[in-house]
Amino acid sequence: MQTGKINVTTENIFPIIKKFLYSDHEIFLRELISNAVDATQKLKTLASVGEFKGEIGDTTIRVKLDSKAGTLTISDSGIGMTADEIEKYINQIAFSGAEEFLAKYKNQANGIIGHFGLGFYSSFMVSDKVEIVTRSWKDDTKPVKWSCNGSPDYNIEEVEKENRGTDIILYINEESKEFLEDSRIDGLLKKYCRYLPVSIAFGTEKEWKDGKEVETGKDKIINDTNPLWTRKPVDLKDEDYQKFYHDLYPVAEEPLFNIHLNVDYPFNLTGVLYFPRIKTNFDIQKNKIQLYCNQVYVTDSVEGIVPEFLTLLHGVIDSPDIPLNVSRSYLQSDSNVKKISSHITKKVADRLQEIFKNDREQFEKKWDDLKLFITFGMITDEKFYERAEKFALFKNVDGKYFTFEEYEKLIKENQTDKNKTLIYLYTTNKVDQHSYIEEAKSRGYDVLMMDGQLDPHLINALESKLKDSRFARVDSDVIEKIIVKEDRKEVALSTNEQNDLRAVFEGAVKSEDHYWISFEDLGENASPVVITHSEFMRRMKDMAAMSPTAGMYGNLPDSHNMVVNVSHPLVKSVIANKSESLGSKLDELDKNIKPLKEKADELHKSRKDKKDEEIPQADKDALAETEKQLDKFEDERRSLLKGFGSDQKLVKQLIDLALLANNMLKGEDLSRFVKRSLELIKPE
Repeated sequence: MQTGKINVTTENIFPIIKKFLYSDHEIFLRELISNAVDATQKLKTLASVGEFKGEIGDTTIRVKLDSKAGTLTISDSGIGMTADEIEKYINQIAFSGAEEFLAKYKNQANGIIGHFGLGFYSSFMVSDKVEIVTRSWKDDTKPVKWSCNGSPDYNIEEVEKENRGTDIILYINEESKEFLEDSRIDGLLKKYCRYLPVSIAFGTEKEWKDGKEVETGKDKIINDTNPLWTRKPVDLKDEDYQKFYHDLYPVAEEPLFNIHLNVDYPFNLTGVLYFPRIKTNFDIQKNKIQLYCNQVYVTDSVEGIVPEFLTLLHGVIDSPDIPLNVSRSYLQSDSNVKKISSHITKKVADRLQEIFKNDREQFEKKWDDLKLFITFGMITDEKFYERAEKFALFKNVDGKYFTFEEYEKLIKENQTDKNKTLIYLYTTNKVDQHSYIEEAKSRGYDVLMMDGQLDPHLINALESKLKDSRFARVDSDVIEKIIVKEDRKEVALSTNEQNDLRAVFEGAVKSEDHYWISFEDLGENASPVVITHSEFMRRMKDMAAMSPTAGMYGNLPDSHNMVVNVSHPLVKSVIANKSESLGSKLDELDKNIKPLKEKADELHKSRKDKKDEEIPQADKDALAETEKQLDKFEDERRSLLKGFGSDQKLVKQLIDLALLANNMLKGEDLSRFVKRSLELIKPE
């Protein structure tokens, strides 16, 4: 028997391995089976070049549990090892020093394997002792057994082993007893080894016989050695892609379509990506693309490899040019990863363009499902935006679809305002904003549906790219002010008359509601009162609502404007009623207010160009007293007007009608409106 020390520069190497080699100990099984696959594939390569002339035979890798003995065994029929090869590949661990190792890799443990080839040593994360029983493919060599208990000391001795290949026997430690459970190992094999190119057996197949499950004695193969993405697209049918998708995601709906990736220059990349049917809550759909390296599962966190917007896709990517274990910082700086990411973006865009060009009707039918992916891509990836301009679609409220170029031609003549700005009208809710949509359509304008969760961001992006263009929601103002065709009509009310009417309407509004009340001449056939929503503030709030930290815009109250149409007969009636009911009282107050205003103006003029210390105290006192009396009479006047508005059923009715048109009248207010409506229309 030969004994020795594993060639490392410190005796503390195994505690380091156990602590830092992987963040997740379960990875050991993937590493050991990957080694077994490598050994098997190397044997096939030797046979193909004529160096190995024997029978390859059954190459199935077998995983066995012995819960009584506390062992887990991985066996292959690959090239095996000689004693010299064990010395070279197992006993020589090329560390420059444990301290340097810790300093360099403690924060990116997943980067270790690619640098040091430590896959086998991951077994010590879960084992008190590990044995290797191996026989080389070479005829003139003897089988040997290597054993180590987790210290630098090892034993190696000749043993009997009839067949070529290697058995790795793990004596599972107390903390890792979970890896002696059939269900745990079965789950890990399906997670990491489901598509490895060499058959892997774990247990035997079972069947129902005489009302119970019985062993058949036939190996239970847990993997598909020839998965769909390794085959040529020309050899596959639609149903093959559908079946593979449901193997990956058993409960998912049918995907929209797939993209088969097959690149061999300047890097190697294969895979199949699917566009799933999702419309909302896109964040929870991420991490559905599985990354493989030569059919070995690596991760489903593919940010950095796949462009961010395509993390919404499902499917598989396989590339030997991406290391089996990678840290996030390594990915971000790796040139191959950047090339792969760029290629996937181009491939997806080309596929979408192809479908649009060859079958636009089907593309339009799928647009509502595709829109989220494409919008996300356009607002996060400049190169994708440039490609997507050719096939991205606008959908209007009538359900018709247009490319960006087609839609510009459709609206350019009619929706260009007097300043040569093209106005894109849109709605986010056809029901809530119906009256505004109808008002716009009555002018011959077209209205887009922009109800997607990313549309506020898309609108901002489009406004920065489409020349001389602006987007406006149909309820952001009265239509005459959204698309200004000519100079607006002057309101036939003086400033004082507008201030009086504003106070009347403020009196009819609930104290907790805040509206900026303005006046327009919209014509006697337009609505008497219109509620509008500030485009800028609403858009900022919409985007803030999508952010984890809402910011100042997310905390601001809704910003609404109340536009009163002074030419409507009912508004004219309110003005007339105000004059009739309050005329004499207002005149009396005005008689008191007028001289006070004149006096205040004179006092202000006398102070002009004087420093504060140059103004006599008597003048200061006189101005203060005058303004105090003036405020008293003006407050009384304003209170009188607001009280009148509060008592006027017609004013409240006009406001409630405007709120109702916005779907903003609810609960008790709606009940009052109904009751008031019945009172107003009851027969005399």
